[in-house]
Amino acid sequence: MVKAVIFDLDDTLIPERQYVESGFKHIAKIISNKYEFSEEKVFRDLLTLFKKSHKNVFNRLMDTYKNNYSSDTILYLVEEYRNHIPDIHFYDDVLNCISNLKTKGIKVGIITDGIAYTQRQKLKAVKAYEYFDEIILTDELGREYWKPHPRAFEEMRLKLKVEFNEMIYVGDNPEKDFYISSIYPIKTIRIIREKLIHKDKKYFKGIKEYFRVKNLDELLSLIDNELI
Repeated sequence: MVKAVIFDLDDTLIPERQYVESGFKHIAKIISNKYEFSEEKVFRDLLTLFKKSHKNVFNRLMDTYKNNYSSDTILYLVEEYRNHIPDIHFYDDVLNCISNLKTKGIKVGIITDGIAYTQRQKLKAVKAYEYFDEIILTDELGREYWKPHPRAFEEMRLKLKVEFNEMIYVGDNPEKDFYISSIYPIKTIRIIREKLIHKDKKYFKGIKEYFRVKNLDELLSLIDNELI
């Protein structure tokens, strides 16, 4: 019997690309003010560079503009990106799903990787603490405890007072979200939304999800029909 549903955050509950765009708008404003470039052009250029590769976007932007810059400049931009107050929202199906699960007496939680302060900014922006029973930021446990390490799931089980076989974990990233089922009897579900950042990642040690869904309405259907 399902007693708890735990969710990943990025690209499961909120669109990661929406966060990226929010951060790039913030950076575009900073660069525009400093170098007198068009804010809209800087934003478009950041998106173009990100689409080509997610690595060293700010370095590549400065190289494109042929600006002299130091490592401190890049560190400053990275910190501003990570610490900005994001303009983001839950996917449209999230709040209905959470409300439905709670009506059934099912507890809900979040386990999310990423720099703790950044993730907290995201969680605050969507008021996640108002809707979820427990939220664990793996970075606060220690970088070595990011998924696929099982510790966050162990902590969540204790916090929610359920057994592992009563838990479902919903995520999007094959590299880290589904391996937990090889350690504990947690049912895993992969949500495949549009424009996911990690959709092409390989499965960690080949461990795949139990079910796939396109949205959280399908998750509710699985639970209602006792298919999981």
